[in-house]
Amino acid sequence: MIDSVRRTSPPGKHPRARAAAIALATGSALALCVTAAPASAARTALAPSGDVVATGSGGAELSEKTQLSNRRFVVTGDRAYEVGAADGTYPGTGWHIRGEMGGFWSPPIKLLDGLWFAVDGKWLKTTTFTSGEGYTRMDMAAGNGATVRRLDVVPDDGRATLVGLNLPGAAGGGTSQVKLTVHAHSELLSAYPWGWATPSQAQFNLPDSGSFDGNNLVFRDNGTPPVPGAPTHDWAAMVGSTLTPSAATLGPGFRGPQGDVVCGDPQPAVCDDGPYGKGTGGELTYPVTVPAGGRTVWFAVAGSDAGPSQAQAELTQALRDPAGAAAAKLAARQKIAAQSRVDLPGDPMLARSVEWSKQNVADSVQESRNLRVFPSSEGRQYPPPSGTVAVARWLGAGWPDYPWLFATDGEYSAFPAVAAGQFDAVKSHLTALRDVSDIANHRSGKVVHEVTPDGQVYYGANADPGNTDETVKFPSAVALVWRWTGDNAFRDQMYDFAVRNMRYAVALDADGDGWPEGSGNVERAGMGQEKLDVAVYTIRGLLDLADLAAAKHDAATAAWATEQARQRLKIFEKTWWYGGDAKGYADSLSDPGNVKLFQRYWTGVTPMEAVLPGSPGRSGGPGQVAGPPVPGHPLAATDHADTGLAQRERDCYTGEFGLYHTGTGPTSDPAGNKGPSCDSVVSSVQSERTVFTLGAAVMAVAEGNYGRLAQQRHYTNANARTQLDPTVWEMPGAMPEISPSPDFGSNMERDFLSRSSVLQTWGSYGTLWPVINQQLGVAPDIGRGQLAVVPQLPSGQHRISGSNIRVGTGHVDVAETRSGSTLQVTVDAAVPCQLTLGAVLPSGATVANVQLDGHKADYRTVQTGRGIEVVVQTSSGAHTLTITLK
Repeated sequence: MIDSVRRTSPPGKHPRARAAAIALATGSALALCVTAAPASAARTALAPSGDVVATGSGGAELSEKTQLSNRRFVVTGDRAYEVGAADGTYPGTGWHIRGEMGGFWSPPIKLLDGLWFAVDGKWLKTTTFTSGEGYTRMDMAAGNGATVRRLDVVPDDGRATLVGLNLPGAAGGGTSQVKLTVHAHSELLSAYPWGWATPSQAQFNLPDSGSFDGNNLVFRDNGTPPVPGAPTHDWAAMVGSTLTPSAATLGPGFRGPQGDVVCGDPQPAVCDDGPYGKGTGGELTYPVTVPAGGRTVWFAVAGSDAGPSQAQAELTQALRDPAGAAAAKLAARQKIAAQSRVDLPGDPMLARSVEWSKQNVADSVQESRNLRVFPSSEGRQYPPPSGTVAVARWLGAGWPDYPWLFATDGEYSAFPAVAAGQFDAVKSHLTALRDVSDIANHRSGKVVHEVTPDGQVYYGANADPGNTDETVKFPSAVALVWRWTGDNAFRDQMYDFAVRNMRYAVALDADGDGWPEGSGNVERAGMGQEKLDVAVYTIRGLLDLADLAAAKHDAATAAWATEQARQRLKIFEKTWWYGGDAKGYADSLSDPGNVKLFQRYWTGVTPMEAVLPGSPGRSGGPGQVAGPPVPGHPLAATDHADTGLAQRERDCYTGEFGLYHTGTGPTSDPAGNKGPSCDSVVSSVQSERTVFTLGAAVMAVAEGNYGRLAQQRHYTNANARTQLDPTVWEMPGAMPEISPSPDFGSNMERDFLSRSSVLQTWGSYGTLWPVINQQLGVAPDIGRGQLAVVPQLPSGQHRISGSNIRVGTGHVDVAETRSGSTLQVTVDAAVPCQLTLGAVLPSGATVANVQLDGHKADYRTVQTGRGIEVVVQTSSGAHTLTITLK
């Protein structure tokens, strides 16, 4: 998807969560759902430099008042989600199914285009939109000048979205009567097929029918699409309330203040319904008595792909105790907020981004059931299913067009997920990938690329060329999770598949040179058969597999994988370093002859980003050009890394918001070079100065691997600004797929049919991982009972800290301070382990004295990619390491 824009304390211990539960359970003003800063606080929390100067409510809420009709919002649960505009409307959104990717969904189906509210005949319109931890809130203007507050929240483990409306009491006091009107417009359709697929939604989508059961609107789409192999389905959506309506009307319209403008191709760009829409609508009217103190009324949108009785059950469950369900969701998100808490006085915006990134990862958890797995050959066929998966749970890639199961996304998102302590989410994602891959690819070991929640495998089947990088990254993701959790059962469940991954990938070597053929992250014409990132992740994957095999006492696999990695390590630098003034690695090799192609893609950073496994998870020593890199160190040789990273920091590769997809320079493309030149190599491709948040993340991680924290800050804060800077964000707090870029513009400048994702999970790799793993230095190997905590204090800063960082079944707290010539590291490792405790020395510093818990300590210095580390060995528990510098 980066290749193109197609493509822990219990809740009761937290005062804010308790206040939320009380306020919502009593139905009092939704303004009290969290202890929030004033709406203006978010707008005054950033200095011109982009740093946070006032944190308001500590990251719990962010608010926006401008261009609300031009901003998308997302609110999710694990089995349902909602996408709309921040002004409370639901314009046509997205391009996979043109104009239909917004509205209310419960995977694998869409339920409604939207839900609109009016009070006394006046449609509510948002004046202030607020993002919170697991919810959104809208302050909406009513016709009488009063403000109605709307809370949208999706409880987990249910197929319903809740909407609460807090109606204010009369201005003069006393009881008042209002007429509340609700419009709902259905669009029951499946996540696949898409608009251009074979078949398309034009053939597949059946007309919806609407009815009223005395309390609720009931929409239904049942039958068999006129498509060979398509199963008979019975999909249903229901809209209801805790109140009983006085009237109901059915008909084809009912879109609130919106019309029925159909999204054409390509025009009009501002529209209400997609060209494949066959939904219908309805209106519910409620007379509401409002006491002087106001009243909260709850609504629910529920659905099922198993008929109306299941939809009714979901609606009933959602409305049984909506305030309690909302409070439970907020309490669960407060528990997530309490994990991996960080304090970065010298970089408060990054600290705040960590808080929102944890929520972004949690927002991305999705689940679907009874997936009928079939390869669609990039949407060109609809064959009978190869098998079924009873339950798939995953980290959705991006909203609204990519909320599905992807390999690349999940393998990158595994890093921020473990850093945030969200272990179950990434375990489930990897399990789902294995289950679908084994069915679709007949246990070949190949990992599928993209799976919709009904089981369609768009790409990545055995017959496809595939994305080889996704297959070789899988064992590394498994090893990462095992090291952080110590979960041997999970390791054992994934092990056979991980072995088959690497056996399959290593065999993709037609010319026998050791480098597997196939696509990597960049899927562009004109590249050679062998890609740099595939080569990088193959080496890492082999070593991670060897590590897993050793733990499993599978000596034969460990020896095979180690030798395969060793052979490639010996020749990596000679084979891939391009040389000359390119100052970087070749992007690909063209056969015959392994001709090096240099095209300035962002994947040129991956040799610096990928760390080879080593015990106890920290760097073991520097790679040098004269010899192969060693395990425990980033793959790239140190001098090549320093040269390559410095080159990538220049304006031909890096803009205000991070690393370009394709850097600028001399090119044979007829359009010519569109930017500055940093080298003399004539590329065959055009530059693309589009900044994906993943590219910025990969660059941030690469900088941190080599201790370049001053340079890293440009990239970490670039991603943080997309969440926290009101001049940049689309949805406050949500990291998008693409940042403002010279060749893309920004989401806010584009129509709703051609934007990148408003929320994309993998960008959090560039905030959570640099802070937790690199700056705070937390590197578990809990599978072997080991934990390294070796922080690196950024230059010019005097204190960093983190608390309740999950490792294994426990947690670790860590802080590093510098005062004059003294470094002090305090750790509380509340998990059984052998602890390696240390610090990275400031550049040029040497050691005068080392004490552990007030006593002189035996220590050693280790030259690593990050610099010189001073480390001591001890056991778990609370310790203080004091290093006096010369």
